[in-house]
Amino acid sequence: MAGPDGPESRRRVHCTPGPRWFAPDRPIRVVHGDASMFPGGLAALLLQSLHPLAMTAVADHSDYRNDPWGRLARTSTFLAYTTYGAADDAQRAVDRVRAVHQHIRGRTPDGEPYHAADPHLLAWVHSAEAYCFLTAHQRYGRHPLNAAGRDAYVADMARVATALGVEHPPTTVAELRARLDSYRPELRLTPHTREAVRYVLLRPPLPAPVLPPYLLLGAAAVSLLPAWSRRRLDLPVLPRTERWCVRPAGAAVTALIRYLLPPAPQRRA
Repeated sequence: MAGPDGPESRRRVHCTPGPRWFAPDRPIRVVHGDASMFPGGLAALLLQSLHPLAMTAVADHSDYRNDPWGRLARTSTFLAYTTYGAADDAQRAVDRVRAVHQHIRGRTPDGEPYHAADPHLLAWVHSAEAYCFLTAHQRYGRHPLNAAGRDAYVADMARVATALGVEHPPTTVAELRARLDSYRPELRLTPHTREAVRYVLLRPPLPAPVLPPYLLLGAAAVSLLPAWSRRRLDLPVLPRTERWCVRPAGAAVTALIRYLLPPAPQRRA
């Protein structure tokens, strides 16, 4: 978990006694505990930005430009509590997000209304995350899942999505891909999307020494996106370059992050 409260939050998540939403052997724990979540998270941000309602809501109500690490910390903390935390803490994390969503509403520049608690919009955000997290894990994760494990991961994610207000979330990889495809008529490149893509890939608020590995991580994230989404984002599709350059570089950066991550605290028996 990111942020200054990360160590204390990690202790609470992993050491608080009580039942969990997910057993230790569930695929969601394997995926969310791996460094592949870093390129997967960037890919999810890029894919989610294609929906004009979701992107306008972020642009209007999020301070991601001035406080990107605060947003990252909140997102990682939510994932940690719902994936690993005690059931009561997981439910409180969901309740906080749902309360915030109730107040996020407005209109796009074209006058189309949006509400962050809209189940249809929530399902898009959820599906983009599940697809990108899983795709990143299969490419860069230490222990890629087999076919049954991939379906089980999507089913695990559906548990969290339902708690957040998503109606009938996908529970298999095939359903997940079909759900993403169903949104394609609604997706488009807007000025807000262009700004977000440039910010995520080219202008992150990072010190100079960290920029080279981050840019490699960004290229790895782009390579995870469906080809149709990359064309809509005006991002290149270069199969040979990705196979021989981007993927090895992405694997190296992810391995470095994995090496640097602190181990999870152990709960006392």
